[in-house]
Amino acid sequence: MANIDVKDLLNAGVHFGHLTRKWNPNMAPYIYMERNGIHIINLYKTAAKIDEASEAMKKIAASGRKILFVATKKQAKDIVAEKAAAVKMPYITERWPGGMLTNFVTIRKAVKKMASIDRMKKDGTFETLSKKEKLQVNRLRAKLEKNLGSISEMTRLPGALFVVDIKREHIAIKEAQKLKIPIFAMVDTNSDPRDVDFVIPANDDASKSIDKILTLVTEAVGSGLQQRQSEKDAANKGQEETSPKVDAAPIEEAKPKVDAAPLEEAKPEVDAAPLEEAKPEVDAAPLEDAKQEVDTAPVEEAKPKEKAAPKKKAAPKKKAAPKKKKTAAKTSSKKEDKAADEAKS
Repeated sequence: MANIDVKDLLNAGVHFGHLTRKWNPNMAPYIYMERNGIHIINLYKTAAKIDEASEAMKKIAASGRKILFVATKKQAKDIVAEKAAAVKMPYITERWPGGMLTNFVTIRKAVKKMASIDRMKKDGTFETLSKKEKLQVNRLRAKLEKNLGSISEMTRLPGALFVVDIKREHIAIKEAQKLKIPIFAMVDTNSDPRDVDFVIPANDDASKSIDKILTLVTEAVGSGLQQRQSEKDAANKGQEETSPKVDAAPIEEAKPKVDAAPLEEAKPEVDAAPLEEAKPEVDAAPLEDAKQEVDTAPVEEAKPKEKAAPKKKAAPKKKAAPKKKKTAAKTSSKKEDKAADEAKS
């Protein structure tokens, strides 16, 4: 990080405070003197506090967490948006959405709604809507982009909060205190520094002063991000160097031990000896004896028994000639008896 020059802070107008009648007594340790009814801030203490805050923000950035920049006043909007976007950090420059931190789940739903509208436009489903619906969706998208577009990549709560003018952003301060998120802030002589973890006593109304402080702070954040990237690169290089040693040696030693020796010894023991001994004992002798006993003897004896002589003798039994003669004799005898009786009568 670049060394902080007190003259640069003086030229930027960081030392100018508010009117003496508007001061907060808790800012007394950071006030150097009073001139023309205005309090003058001690720039040596400001430089020391910037060093302390920059070091803390560098550690947070190096750990991979996000730092949310908050500034909704007119003279700070554009500067904060430019500086925060340069280090790829989220920022709020429009109205602070209530529950931005304490009700973060609901805010994420609104961000996802904005992403779904973008998908509709890419898929072509947006074109199927009516003219009125298209107009409503476009207005909703513009509103979400204005208020939440800068935090669309913030998927979890930030690691820290950087605020310009804590009196104006008192809701953001209260939410961060409730969630115990560390607060970095530019504090003027009319504000209470007890609400802030890392105080930077400075003029929070002049655009030059805001630009100077934010430049120093974002440089520290950028160096923290570079440190994190270098650590990742070193870790990746270490993995690439260790990977060939692990892959080459064990595979070459394992192949001959597992594949060659045990398989060749196992095949003759299991496949050759038991199968050759089993075939003559089980398949040859019993099957041939069984075929001769079962197929030859019973079949030859069964044929003469099935061709039975009584079937030929059955034919004369069916011709009942005697029965017909008996019936005819009976009928003739009956007729003779009747004729004898009639003659007697």
